[in-house]
Amino acid sequence: MTATKEAVRLCTCRRRNMPPAESPEESLSIRHFTIVFRGCLRDNPKIYKVKCGISPKGRNVREFCVRIVQARKRSKIPMFVLVLTCSLASAQTAVTTYHNDTYRTGANTQETTLTPSNVNFVNFGKLAAFPVQGYVYAQPLYVPNVTIQGTPHDVLYVADEHDAVTAFDVQSHQMLWQTSFLNNSGRYIITTLSSYNDLNCTDLVPEVGITGTPVIDTSRSTLYVVARTRVLDTTTGQVKYYHTLHALDLRTGVDNLTPQVITATVPGTGQGSQNGYLSFVPLLEAQRPALLLVNGQIVITFASLCDTGYYHGYVLAYDETTLHQTAAYVTTPDGAQGGMWGSGAGPAADSSGNIYVVTGNGDFTANVGGQDFGDSVIRLSWSGNSFAVEDYFTPWDYQPLWDFDVDLGSGGLLLLPDQPGTRYPHLLVITGKEGTIDLVNRDNMGHWHEGDDSQIVQTIPYILNGVWGAPAFWQNNVYYGGYSDYLKTFRFDPTADQLSDGPVSESDQYFNYPGPTPSVSSNGRQNGIVWITESDAFLNSGPAILRAYDANNLSNELYDSTQNPHRDGAGPAVKFTPPTIADGLVFVAAQMEVDMYGLLQSDSARRAPRPRTTPDAVNRFKQTERESTSR
Repeated sequence: MTATKEAVRLCTCRRRNMPPAESPEESLSIRHFTIVFRGCLRDNPKIYKVKCGISPKGRNVREFCVRIVQARKRSKIPMFVLVLTCSLASAQTAVTTYHNDTYRTGANTQETTLTPSNVNFVNFGKLAAFPVQGYVYAQPLYVPNVTIQGTPHDVLYVADEHDAVTAFDVQSHQMLWQTSFLNNSGRYIITTLSSYNDLNCTDLVPEVGITGTPVIDTSRSTLYVVARTRVLDTTTGQVKYYHTLHALDLRTGVDNLTPQVITATVPGTGQGSQNGYLSFVPLLEAQRPALLLVNGQIVITFASLCDTGYYHGYVLAYDETTLHQTAAYVTTPDGAQGGMWGSGAGPAADSSGNIYVVTGNGDFTANVGGQDFGDSVIRLSWSGNSFAVEDYFTPWDYQPLWDFDVDLGSGGLLLLPDQPGTRYPHLLVITGKEGTIDLVNRDNMGHWHEGDDSQIVQTIPYILNGVWGAPAFWQNNVYYGGYSDYLKTFRFDPTADQLSDGPVSESDQYFNYPGPTPSVSSNGRQNGIVWITESDAFLNSGPAILRAYDANNLSNELYDSTQNPHRDGAGPAVKFTPPTIADGLVFVAAQMEVDMYGLLQSDSARRAPRPRTTPDAVNRFKQTERESTSR
């Protein structure tokens, strides 16, 4: 009898003429495992569809489970191992881009482990500190089940200012690989840029290497990152500066593609132009915003550190399969500045592939027929290997914003989830240093209006004390952390298409500069938690503080890392970087390390060896099938 027929015979189902299972124990184990496995299928349909050819509604699910149980009996693998393997797969969620998605919501709504009832200083705390080469301003990223040399690993990816990317196994706490873009021998000495000697700017100290959060394409097993370097030719004494785009293999850290040195030439007559063209100057341009992956393109944006020199806001696109540049756009081609920095927040993209960027101080001439967009939100389309400005919004008081360095571009964009059937189904939220929250219709952004911003959906003037970061969104709540302000919730009414005029809840804790960028975890609509990293002490290298709040009531703080500082104290703080939450873990960026938090009692189980998913194991299973077929 074939293995398939044998498996079907063993199923305890009510089909006519089907014999029962051979024993009650066997029947129970099959039934139990089938129930658990169907849950796994619902949570990870793509994984099992590809690897096993089965789906949650497929008729072969029960057959597959029976075959697993039978293989377990022959190999004497305990049932709990099979269930554990399935449970690990069902709970896992990747964080592959800044603030979780291209809408930049900052929400992981598939968190099944952490809840308001177990996140407290008794059950939750620091599990590990992962040491790296430099300060970590890029948000840590996470991908589960990365197979490296035949073994699955849940991997934390960290990019740092010492121009290194490091991969860690979050269960064993071991380094898997580290890739450095520096070289200290030979003719060409490659280093990071000194904040003091090269840049004459202390916005980022003591060095500048990788600042923008990378982006990961799991389908290509590739991490895309921009490294900033200084190259000394020891023969000639000449120094050159570079930004270089790399595509690193998630499994090895090796370049999958030839690295691309970033250059650009764009028509324009603005500051620094020559003969009607602007050229990208790598020493002047800073790559602080997170990278964006959309339309098969890696979108990279630039501004400046300390507003030094004749810089401009560049938006560049590179084909993710070749790293060839496909498009270049400048926000102020006939003016000055207009950089994109967003306190580390990246450009956003909607479901149609439109790209949204927010600019800082700079010339604005679009209202008089020009093409300069300082202190503006711009919607760009990408087609035919080029960018085109489709729409924009500029605050009525853009000139004083620039005059007093109160730029809109300090804040990150949030695209609200689409609301089909409403008056304004596509909205975005933006707030800058002025602290005014603007709710903008993405389909008709309103341009510029003299005297006020009455042309947009809603404006709430000066409701925050200024924002250096990005908001988060969950269950129609918009969460903002302002400078010299409290963490606040603004309620969005999808029927009225309006935000609450004031906060509906706020934290008891008050935050100084720069203020926190929140992230959210939940299990769908349940168990919402707002997480922040307090970085008030970054100037003096004081500790970062992880805080967790009830997402429905920010006055209810669930946990903070000062409640048990000896056990839970984080590394020295860095500004702007939000925490990353995935698979029951929270990652906090710091100086020279990333700290990992989670449930304390589960850490020993987490660090236990995991079942290997290897070709040998597959072959052994196939051999078992062949043996049963021959019987």
